[in-house]
Amino acid sequence: MSTALLNELHAVLGDAGLLRGELAAYETDWRRRYPGRALAVARPASTEQVAAVLQRCAAHGVGVVPQGGNTGLVGGSTPDDSGRQLVLSLTRMKRVRALDAANLSLTAEAGCVLAEVQAAASASGLLFPLSLAAEGSCTLGGNLATNAGGTQVLRYGNARELCLGLEVVTASGEIWQGLSGLRKDNTGYDLRDLFIGSEGTLGVITAATMKLFPQPRERLTALAACASMEAAVALLGLARERAGDGLTGFEVMNRASLALVAQQLPQLAQPLPAAEWTVLLELSDAESAEHARGLFEGLLETALERGLVDDAVVAQNGAQAKSFWHLRESIPLAQAQAGLNIKHDISLPVSAIPGFVAEMDAALARYMHGIQVIDFGHLGDGNLHYNVQAPAGVAPADFLATHEAAINEQVYDAVQRLGGSISAEHGIGRLKREELAQRKDPTALTLMRAIKRALDPLNLLNPGRVL
Repeated sequence: MSTALLNELHAVLGDAGLLRGELAAYETDWRRRYPGRALAVARPASTEQVAAVLQRCAAHGVGVVPQGGNTGLVGGSTPDDSGRQLVLSLTRMKRVRALDAANLSLTAEAGCVLAEVQAAASASGLLFPLSLAAEGSCTLGGNLATNAGGTQVLRYGNARELCLGLEVVTASGEIWQGLSGLRKDNTGYDLRDLFIGSEGTLGVITAATMKLFPQPRERLTALAACASMEAAVALLGLARERAGDGLTGFEVMNRASLALVAQQLPQLAQPLPAAEWTVLLELSDAESAEHARGLFEGLLETALERGLVDDAVVAQNGAQAKSFWHLRESIPLAQAQAGLNIKHDISLPVSAIPGFVAEMDAALARYMHGIQVIDFGHLGDGNLHYNVQAPAGVAPADFLATHEAAINEQVYDAVQRLGGSISAEHGIGRLKREELAQRKDPTALTLMRAIKRALDPLNLLNPGRVL
């Protein structure tokens, strides 16, 4: 059966479109937690080829694992170890098909790297605001399949809020042409939102029409030192009050996260002395540079007067602002270099975050002496990456294997009790599949399974992920 399928796929895709043999780059996830073995890697160059691949896999009953940049953190885009799943890589589908400046929209294929979508918008004097640390390698299709968030959700929303329309290939190989630049379309069920965030389990996103925005005239970035999470939350409230929609970024980094960056990436400058919490703020202003700077300076002066901030530094130019963001975005890389860790991508009401952090930090300190909490994330939209690393001298892999289940239980129990979510922007994949089954509302799970059966009755699209 496999030989017959591969021969059929080769006839459709050619030598460049079907890879066999050494496939390690496609078989192992970014964190190297889920190594697998693929039957082969299909690399279609068009939507029609994607449809042909899925038609043939459906006929042979072969599972398909859609993959973009393979930068996911929950084991959702690599094959299992059976050697019977086909990896469907969208990386050859990387055209920007259209840019409609008057409509403030852009249509691009799923394999476009996020940074290339940003650059296409910028070349037309416009802004595509989705931004995250992996933007140089993650793809638009993967961003939509996981409903990626990133650093500007506070103003612009997740990938879902930025998407106007989709082109999708179904499990049976049919093409749904849902590309649209419309802001209003009430013609039945919103299929677009069904596929966004479904992690390739309901259909394969091949292209999307995304919202664009005018470029702000000025962006100002600052780092501020706060003595507590309560002070950081109060600073967020003040920034919202003063800047309104002009507040585009509000990130927090605890002392341990920046200490880890200093240890693993000592070449990166850290402009402020170590603090319990360092906040990165970004204001964007469409009026004038003078208005933006005056607003920013007044905000920080008030924060210092009220004792919300102990120290602050404002970037004086674009290069310095970029270095501030690079410091924040280097935390995941520093963690990867330090070894395997227990990751939590959680969301909570902002008002509940100080209590959660105090409770969990104390609980984990009691659980194991010397445990390291690397806590950072998007405070503006209530999303923390509350990660836990082994004490000094303890092998990271052994720590993960021995303690992940117990630590997850403590963290997720607290999150659930406070009305939060166990996955804010990374998705479920394989990593959180069992947690979802235990913690999701039973009726919601029943509805999700019914949708999966309706759209993928043979369970061939990313089997074993999410549900």
